[in-house]
Amino acid sequence: MKVKVFDEMHEKDLENSVNSFLENFEDSDIVDIKYQVSISMFAEEQIYCFSAMIIYKDN
Repeated sequence: MKVKVFDEMHEKDLENSVNSFLENFEDSDIVDIKYQVSISMFAEEQIYCFSAMIIYKDN
């Protein structure tokens, strides 16, 4: 088993990163994909963190 973790500040960046990884994904089986969004405040600004973890079996 292996994992690949992605962490981006914008949801579209995360989407692009995951899609790029999956385009080159060969000879392996995806077990699960976990997705998470975190939100925090810094002064008057909201900060978002979008992350995904792909768990896969390397053949």
